[in-house]
Amino acid sequence: MGLSLRDLAKVSGVSAPMVSQVERGETSPTLSVANKIAGGLNLTLSQLLRLDEEPHVVVIRSPRTVSRSGHRYSELTPSLPGERHSVSAHTLRPGASTGGPGDPPLHEPGSRETAVVEDGTLVLVLGDERYELCAGDAVTFDADLPHHFENPGKKETVFMAVVTAGLRRA
Repeated sequence: MGLSLRDLAKVSGVSAPMVSQVERGETSPTLSVANKIAGGLNLTLSQLLRLDEEPHVVVIRSPRTVSRSGHRYSELTPSLPGERHSVSAHTLRPGASTGGPGDPPLHEPGSRETAVVEDGTLVLVLGDERYELCAGDAVTFDADLPHHFENPGKKETVFMAVVTAGLRRA
């Protein structure tokens, strides 16, 4: 992560000697201290405690696809405890939009979303602003704000979306 011991102490609010003792395994931190260290590393306590887990691989071969009102989407990432992102594939028929009844709700506070247009034309409506995107374009925005996507074109629009939860500090 590129932080020195002193940097971590400063951003976490935990003394440098305590951080050093925890790092060397000379003491076990209280939950409060561990939580402060996690915050200094921009991690949740759960993420910090799992850093020594063995890596695992989850392959999604046939994702569940939902279709409604001209919007078809598939969640491509599994629901795992502590997972802080999701990847989804979307197809919008001409004139269709996301954000209809039954579509996923707005994202948790601090979330960011990146959408990449693979084919067609896509409009991001973010509040009162409209952003038109074409194949190959990408947009990143604060996903906890009211938004939806529209297909103003005459052919299907295909795009990928990645939502990362809680990155932006309130």
